[in-house]
Amino acid sequence: MTSPEVPSVPVEAVPAEFDNPVRGEPGPILLDVREDDEWELGHAPGAIHIPMVDVPARLDELEFDVDLYVVCRQGGRSIEVAKYLAHVGFDAIQVNGGMVAWQQQGRPLVAEGDHQAKIY
Repeated sequence: MTSPEVPSVPVEAVPAEFDNPVRGEPGPILLDVREDDEWELGHAPGAIHIPMVDVPARLDELEFDVDLYVVCRQGGRSIEVAKYLAHVGFDAIQVNGGMVAWQQQGRPLVAEGDHQAKIY
């Protein structure tokens, strides 16, 4: 799912630094906008989690001067969030295919609690 209003990239074009994050230097952000239960089942190791409905209230947790990759399960929510973020001045990029494509590409996943990381 893509939109002419925001840039979109396939999962394989998302920087590999989200696969094995090293904290410290500012860099691009991978923003996961899925719900809490979806996040707990599996997410990219370097992602930041802010559910879609909470994004407007939590903009101060994001950096303006970096690329901001937005991901959801398959792409519908991430397009809407990327449009909103672009409208308020962020360099938002939607991840086409979402976390389903992430898992299909074999990119790493981590899960919360006792869950085995699995998106679908």
